[in-house]
Amino acid sequence: MPGGTTAGEGREPRTGRRRIAAGLSLRAMVPNAITAAALCSGLTGIRFAIAGDFEKSVQAVILAGLLDGIDGRAARLLKAQSRFGAELDSLADAISFGVAPALIVYLWTLHALPSLGWISALAFAICCVLRLARFNARLDVDDQPHKSAGFLTGVPAPLGAGLAFLPIYLWIATTRPEFAEPVAVSLWMVLIAFLMISNVPTLSWGRLRPPPRMRLFVIALVGLAVAALLTEPWLTLVVLTLGYLLLLPYGLAVYRKVRRQASPAPVSEPEEAASQPGPDYEPLGPS
Repeated sequence: MPGGTTAGEGREPRTGRRRIAAGLSLRAMVPNAITAAALCSGLTGIRFAIAGDFEKSVQAVILAGLLDGIDGRAARLLKAQSRFGAELDSLADAISFGVAPALIVYLWTLHALPSLGWISALAFAICCVLRLARFNARLDVDDQPHKSAGFLTGVPAPLGAGLAFLPIYLWIATTRPEFAEPVAVSLWMVLIAFLMISNVPTLSWGRLRPPPRMRLFVIALVGLAVAALLTEPWLTLVVLTLGYLLLLPYGLAVYRKVRRQASPAPVSEPEEAASQPGPDYEPLGPS
């Protein structure tokens, strides 16, 4: 009938709606909801920094980092991995661990150097985004020496944000104005930005395997660290940050050892002699 719809045409939109609704299960939405919560936490850190409450601003970004560590594990546990979730996680990380720390540190002390301070903040944010873009571009690449050996390439974005806040930790814990020196903080931000986009192999959680005789000690140490975070959070964050910085050269040494063990054994002299062309050898073409 002209101007009307047939029965099949009338049913098609409802079928499409039912198909879309069936695909949006609660199980698949949980990891994305955690990612969205991490994004909101990072953005709220900027709001606290604008109000001048830098303690809460840093705590908000740290909370975003904790949520970022949960969403991926929740997706694997619930078997809810998706390309949408991976893209959302990268965009949230770029804001929570790139833009938010850069603006928080700028509002804290870098604004005293309008040019150098802003360039340092931009360098940190841009390098964080570049790191995440590099990670996404290598998702389908098989030839990744660091990943195949169980290492990461460069400092991860959440840990980069935590390292960038080290001067704020020291400033809050000691109330000494020297730790808010804008020139020193600018150089520190540039250094952390370089570490995020560098090719330095860093330890992943999978490489941290304490020996059996040390496992009870590690469990006790984690418990004490949590208690210290509750009682002296800023000094504890300083110690944890410095401990991670000390792990960087250790991770590089472990990676070199792993690569040496994985490299093929050198060819012995008899095998080399057998592989050399004899006197009757004639090349097949120009070398």
